[in-house]
Amino acid sequence: MKYKDYYACLGVDSKASTEVIKKAYRKLALKHHPDVSKAADAEERFKDISEAYKTLKDPEKREAYDQLGQQKAGQPFEPAQDWQQEFGDGQFSFDESELADLFAGLRGGSRRTRGSAGGGSQTGRDFEVTAEISLHDAYHGNELALQLMMPEYDASGRVQHVARTVNVRVPKGATDGQRLRVPGKGGAGFGTGKSGDLYLNIALHGDRLFRVSGRDVYVDLPLTPSEAVLGAQIEVPTPTGNVRLTIPAGTQTGRQLRLAKRGIPNPKGGAGDLLVLAQIVVPGVITARERELYEQLATASEFNPRAHFDLDGAST
Repeated sequence: MKYKDYYACLGVDSKASTEVIKKAYRKLALKHHPDVSKAADAEERFKDISEAYKTLKDPEKREAYDQLGQQKAGQPFEPAQDWQQEFGDGQFSFDESELADLFAGLRGGSRRTRGSAGGGSQTGRDFEVTAEISLHDAYHGNELALQLMMPEYDASGRVQHVARTVNVRVPKGATDGQRLRVPGKGGAGFGTGKSGDLYLNIALHGDRLFRVSGRDVYVDLPLTPSEAVLGAQIEVPTPTGNVRLTIPAGTQTGRQLRLAKRGIPNPKGGAGDLLVLAQIVVPGVITARERELYEQLATASEFNPRAHFDLDGAST
């Protein structure tokens, strides 16, 4: 995980009292709240401020945080395991109850109330979550049932978090790191306000056979020495089924063989490629007959892979 300087985030000294921390939080939260600020990074800034306050307002958590010592903001570090279990899951939920009075005037829909009909209405909050998918999902698409704690308004217009199961469709061609918008699947609105949107940050699971880069997919293909020397027809697995691939004679380890358009599909048309990487593998255990044949080959072969060493020449 990366270190965050919570004191710097709130603009307070590390010896600041709880009251000073609270005042700093309220001031910054009012400035950067997404319902107020038009800045592109408002939500992320507000999240950092709230995360810092959530830790520093709690004496126990603050003490544990202080024990981490001074680190450079953003630098990777390994905290103690108990800290990792408490704070290292990367998840954080906004707690707006302490700011309800500050934003009471906004409940009437004066700012960021797209689709609001007024009269105490408020558009629901957008929500962002990581959606883990398999390589099969990337090729074919899939329906996901996400268990989320969604921010929703209660009868008084304050934000609370409600457990919800949200069903979303991840489309064919989704790739690792992609951000997808699902309209109307975010937090429920207040009054006649519309629901917010749900944003999915796509994270592609690792696969035991395949590696992915963008829309290209890579697979290692083990070859025997004879297959590499003589060439062969090899059955190769792909995410959409096996294909028969011609291995040219004289194939070297690391040679890349391309199966065009067999990578992850592109919704706009076409697809990435499947890249097959040759890996020559020698047997660890051989029979007496195999040893005899290898010895005969060694005697008969004039191939010298180290000819370029020029070991008989002068060297300095």
